[in-house]
Amino acid sequence: MRTCCIYDVRMSATATEKRPPAAERVYDHVKRGVLERRYEGGTLLTEGELAEAVGVSRTPVREALLKLEVEGLLKLYPKKGALVLPVSAQEIADVVETRLLVEEHAVRKAVPAPPGLVERLTELLEEQRTQAAAGEFSEAAATDRCFHAEIVRSGGNEILSRLYDQLRDRQLRMGVAVMRSHPDRIAKTLTEHSEILEALRAGDEGAAVDVVRRHVSWVQGLARGDER
Repeated sequence: MRTCCIYDVRMSATATEKRPPAAERVYDHVKRGVLERRYEGGTLLTEGELAEAVGVSRTPVREALLKLEVEGLLKLYPKKGALVLPVSAQEIADVVETRLLVEEHAVRKAVPAPPGLVERLTELLEEQRTQAAAGEFSEAAATDRCFHAEIVRSGGNEILSRLYDQLRDRQLRMGVAVMRSHPDRIAKTLTEHSEILEALRAGDEGAAVDVVRRHVSWVQGLARGDER
């Protein structure tokens, strides 16, 4: 089984011999729910409901919610619960701007693309096609993010890679939102990923940069009114 370069929003198929600590189980449960948009922006989560859902006491629930608030996914309200923060227009604009800066540089540096990168991107593209066909939006969004991250990582700049990884949760959440709100966009995303791959395979830096710019900039349209 491959190791993905992102936070895995999917449940593990195999259980470990030792159960994770209670707070960690709550953290994983809530974070998956937010990133997969089972807990939509504006949803108020209560300690009691989460404790019952995960099968723990309220103390580890509080610990997990505090951690998620620090990550910017929730806002805590004493004696009320935790509000899932919606994806804002400003957040979308900020993420797109950062992605363009990093990814245009990364794709230039990736030309000529080493065989290993081409092979990995081909694998991810096929995987995303399968997920999209099955309507697996969360998985397809995760693979989408991984496709771009592989290009960034190929440049060997660890600082840039870490910066890009810091966007991972926001990108996953936005990706799921885009695919659910704009199902017609999935086919276009796959086409553009294919174009990026072909440009890298052909060693055409200009074409690769052009597709990346067009591909990433499209999301900016969400910041002009569609915040889902």
